[in-house]
Amino acid sequence: MIPQFIEHIGIAVNSLEESIPYYENVLGLKCYAVEEVTDQKVKTAFFKVGQTKIELLEATSPDSPIAKFIEKKGPGVHHMAFAVENLEQQLETIAQKGVQLIDQTPRKGAEGLHIAFLHPKSTLGVLTELCENKSK
Repeated sequence: MIPQFIEHIGIAVNSLEESIPYYENVLGLKCYAVEEVTDQKVKTAFFKVGQTKIELLEATSPDSPIAKFIEKKGPGVHHMAFAVENLEQQLETIAQKGVQLIDQTPRKGAEGLHIAFLHPKSTLGVLTELCENKSK
């Protein structure tokens, strides 16, 4: 697998309302999209730095993965996402190399991307997301 580029860095936050002003007023970035992904129990906000995006993640339910992450580790970097082509094929190849998959098949993510996560136990402690933009 050769990633095309870093698609985004996911950052878990307690509140988008409290976090967005830091990125806009201190870092000078502009939030260009806020979206709720109901099946993942998360609300996202996106910023762009060059070609890379920063995705802020706010839990919409106490039992969401983001809420559990914050409860265990506190706010901070949650995952690294790479843009790839042929996501389904990539998952098969990665699984054959012994990497534990969280998602056996791609699912819908924010911004209409097809996504799949690799378990941090198999990725040197970094929750890794693979993203494919099928609309290209």
